[in-house]
Amino acid sequence: MSSSPTDQGAASAGTKKGSGLIVVITLALLALLVWALNPRQPKFKPAPLDPPSSGCAPSQADFVPSNLTEVPGVALAGLPDAVKNHILLRLNMEPCSCGCAQSLAACRAGNPSCPVSPQACDAVVKDEQAPAGSKKANSIAAK
Repeated sequence: MSSSPTDQGAASAGTKKGSGLIVVITLALLALLVWALNPRQPKFKPAPLDPPSSGCAPSQADFVPSNLTEVPGVALAGLPDAVKNHILLRLNMEPCSCGCAQSLAACRAGNPSCPVSPQACDAVVKDEQAPAGSKKANSIAAK
């Protein structure tokens, strides 16, 4: 028994269909594997286009003191070195109450339009220039 040429053509067409199906299934499985191994992408929220309306941008960061030796708008010339150093220490260590999580000195230097830091810096300078007896009275009254 020998096979006819039409039987051989049908068998070869069936093999081509079978190998094409294997290729399609293999590609589908590879695509599924790549999709499964791809890490999930985080959903980012874009930054707002409008800047904050207040002078200083609120920060969620912890307060970090600064180490500035000159503060814009604060006149330290002519003061004794001990008083000047104590004023700079307080300006670098006390946080600004505007919500920027920076020291008074850093907020004054980095954001000159802050509505809070100029008055707070002036208050520190006046407090440090006051006589020793009145400072003690001021600190007791503040408590």
